[in-house]
Amino acid sequence: MAQPSSPPQSGSEAVAERRGIPAASFVKDVEAYLNQLGLDVNSTLSFLQERIQQYKVVEMKLLAQQRDLQAKIPDIEKCLDVVATLQAKNSDEALLTDFEVSEGIYARAQIKNADSVCLWLGANVMLEYSCEEATTLLQNNLENAKASLEVLVADLQFLRDQVNTTQVTIARVYNWDVHQRRVKQASSSQES
Repeated sequence: MAQPSSPPQSGSEAVAERRGIPAASFVKDVEAYLNQLGLDVNSTLSFLQERIQQYKVVEMKLLAQQRDLQAKIPDIEKCLDVVATLQAKNSDEALLTDFEVSEGIYARAQIKNADSVCLWLGANVMLEYSCEEATTLLQNNLENAKASLEVLVADLQFLRDQVNTTQVTIARVYNWDVHQRRVKQASSSQES
């Protein structure tokens, strides 16, 4: 049996989406819902279970992005602190610091007159910026990361709502089917 390629609608409710995540519609009238789909109960339940699995895959991807951003934000804040420390030091004073050269290997350095810093941009790219430019860039990156994290949290909440709505729909379709079977069984036993 053919399965619908998009989430079915119930009544006049419009199907919306959020950043490519299809919305699940709440089913008020199961019989009308099944008639609208043109599918039997088992096919509808299979479609809804498949939709939940799709939601779970998207949730895993969003959670991975959230973890990455949550790890990136403290790194950006730490870089901002380092640049601020370099700017705050007097040009007459030398800053004595230990830095990591490689995993578990540290070196000691004296920093004098730090007018610029080098920042890793990713993909093995490092650029030199003045301290003011570095602060501006890092502040922008921090604001963008926090904004992206807020969007991801909202997407995850939307996704959880869709999973809940789909699970409720599965329960309603299943319960409706059980009720219909009992009605048929009762009517057939009364006829005998």
